[in-house]
Amino acid sequence: MNQSDPLPLLGITMGDPGGVGPEVCAKALAEPKVYTICRPLIIGDAEIMANAVSFCGLNQSISRCRRPDQGQYRPGTIDVLDLSCLSISELRHQTVTAAQGRASFTYIERAVELALAGDIDGTVTAPISKAAINAAGYHYSGHTEIYGALTGATNYAMMLADGNFRVTHVSTHVSLREACNRVKKKRVLTVINLTDRTLKRLGIEHPRIAVAGLNPHCGEGGLFGDEDEREIAPAVSEAQAAGLTVEGPLPADTVFSKMAGGLYDSVVVMYHDQGHIPAKLVGFHYDEKTDSWDRMAGVNLTLGLPIIRTSVDHGTAYDRAGEGRANPQSLIESIRLAARLARPANI
Repeated sequence: MNQSDPLPLLGITMGDPGGVGPEVCAKALAEPKVYTICRPLIIGDAEIMANAVSFCGLNQSISRCRRPDQGQYRPGTIDVLDLSCLSISELRHQTVTAAQGRASFTYIERAVELALAGDIDGTVTAPISKAAINAAGYHYSGHTEIYGALTGATNYAMMLADGNFRVTHVSTHVSLREACNRVKKKRVLTVINLTDRTLKRLGIEHPRIAVAGLNPHCGEGGLFGDEDEREIAPAVSEAQAAGLTVEGPLPADTVFSKMAGGLYDSVVVMYHDQGHIPAKLVGFHYDEKTDSWDRMAGVNLTLGLPIIRTSVDHGTAYDRAGEGRANPQSLIESIRLAARLARPANI
């Protein structure tokens, strides 16, 4: 490592202790290649991480530290900023508990605090349980909204990325009825601009952005709704006038195939499932024979924050948590993208 320009120091929150977060963290940090791109610091509970290492059958030691600069950051050792939020006696795999929700929220708070202070170069998050954090009294609909509140960001958006397949959302964790209400010109234009800036930061000099329509056939001239003509098209026109390479609204039933074929660098989608379904169809593969996900790719990136935040593109998987079967691929990819954003010249 070049001490004058060290690898980025990334704070990786452990996620909900009762989910697969601790074990995907342990498995990801069992990969020596992770240490060639960053200095990974788990933010959570050392006792819970030691338990995950044990039931996953990994050969790793746990090193507790009080500050990020105390970490060893070498393969075979998991550095944990030990917050002592949850004891092993309180751990309940595959179960929603307020105690675990409180712990997972505390990990996030500490990670954001460290990133805003410049003590770490970026954050990566393992999955949390929305039910658990709400049971603990933190009334947020997801990680993205928590980060927005804790950083004071007002214009932010969620991007899901799997290689060159990228989708950015106008809305996420709201009802479908509310999602339709949120399709407004100002918000659509904001997400187009956030997407353009992020793609340029990722090294795409001239991003090509498609904007999906809300209604079938983009409303078919108003027969199936007028949001496409009234809200989306004007946002696209304004972005084009500003010099962005953007097209839309385009029918959602074909636009993702066009991006997969290389025509676009990202698609701006209008609501949660419009983006999540194609992204996970591309990135996830379930093997019935082994009853496991043999591919779980994709990264969740929050755009518009003053700090870096990437995340796994999957949930807590309570149905198999604590069994050592979780796939760490998405977390490894999230770490790689955070490192790339933090220190592009090193990766």
